[in-house]
Amino acid sequence: MTSKLNRRSLLTRSAAAGLLSVPAVGALAGCASGGGGGESVERGETSDDNPLGVDPEAELEVVIFDGGFGDQYALDAEAIYQESYGPVRHDKTTEIQTRLQPRMVQGDPPDVINNGGADAMDIAALIRNGQVYDLNELLDAPSLDDPSVTVRDTLMPSTVEMGQFGTEEVWRLNYAFTVYGQWYSRTALERLEVEYPRTWDEMIAVCEAAKRQGMAGWTYPGVYPYYFNFTLYPFIGKIGGVEVLQAIDNLEPNAWRHDAVRAAFEAYHELAARGYVLQGSPGMTHEESQDEWNSYHALFIPNGSWVENESRRNTPADFDMAVGPPTGLDSSDALPFEALWASSGEPFFVPADARNPIGGLEFLRVMLGRESARNFTEQVSSLSCVRGAADGMDLPPGLASAKATFEAAGEHLFVPRLPDWYKQLNNEEIGGAVAAMMAGDLDPAEAIDRCQRAADATASDDSIQKFQHV
Repeated sequence: MTSKLNRRSLLTRSAAAGLLSVPAVGALAGCASGGGGGESVERGETSDDNPLGVDPEAELEVVIFDGGFGDQYALDAEAIYQESYGPVRHDKTTEIQTRLQPRMVQGDPPDVINNGGADAMDIAALIRNGQVYDLNELLDAPSLDDPSVTVRDTLMPSTVEMGQFGTEEVWRLNYAFTVYGQWYSRTALERLEVEYPRTWDEMIAVCEAAKRQGMAGWTYPGVYPYYFNFTLYPFIGKIGGVEVLQAIDNLEPNAWRHDAVRAAFEAYHELAARGYVLQGSPGMTHEESQDEWNSYHALFIPNGSWVENESRRNTPADFDMAVGPPTGLDSSDALPFEALWASSGEPFFVPADARNPIGGLEFLRVMLGRESARNFTEQVSSLSCVRGAADGMDLPPGLASAKATFEAAGEHLFVPRLPDWYKQLNNEEIGGAVAAMMAGDLDPAEAIDRCQRAADATASDDSIQKFQHV
């Protein structure tokens, strides 16, 4: 039998016996170990059926973010895992950081964490502290359905890239494949007898038609203003090219003062100045803004493809949900109308100090199998990061639209990294500046200055790890 006694369990047992005192959480923060130092389950024998060498008797602990996707898809994957391996201890929560950060600091984390939602942990900080397990071993393993194909080769574009932070290591797996854009109701556009706007002049005309009928052109969750970035970032990239977004990601001096940024900010400011934004949006949560949108009170909402499942309860049967690429500026745009932000999202990672990290890798391998990937799509109306897994499925209208919109984009895909490289900068500083502009408190030039100052402050802060596009 393999020994399951390690440094952490020795400390725990000694503390329980009163042989040593346990330091406060704050004292442990500076000495959190990484690189698997907290493992308490040794690797077992490898075989064709068990290529990673999972201990077949060891317990696995999985914690799922209980958000728009719920947790049934994970429970179903856990059932598949348990057919070959030990029991799974499952938990779900919306308070990922609140509940799990102390366990990460103490070196006693779960084996797999779905690090999602507004209370997600800062993955860049965890990586910097050596608290995340490198997933390359998983990606180079044979896939569940075809041993001649590696897991890596089954994944959608950008999935591996989204797990990297300027190095060859892959620190997380983003399981959902998300299409970001302007979500709308086909029914609402048909009632107004308008087409989806491809240029900003057309956007103004559509919003004016909605206004005449007592309907707002846009709503958004002002409580979480970074939602606007889901359309603003690709709008900037469409106007000026992907290089503009990469300069922003790289925290380059004056990146926010590019002409493409100015044009995009001025266009969005026009929505607010003309009264096309639903009153009260600055104070709404994501659910409240979605409810207003579902009630035909606004035409467009910046969102990701999780919205169909998240708002399903309040979506009218005749809504006919769809998503389009961000409306372009005009014929001078650097990239075609079809260009959009589409990338893997809904992050999972295995903590370096997990008791059963190999089991965690195997659980993710199960999730990346065709059966689990198709079940995920059926359960939550979202594409997974598994290439072709949704082919031939009868998809709901929003997801069918997202799939078609993604395929129409071809190679013209944006993958902004600011949101995950610099979470606070993206969510609070940039999101806050855009929110203030949309609420009428800043003009575009002031909002841009605020964004640039925040980016410069991040760039000059030596305590923040920096990343670069390679």
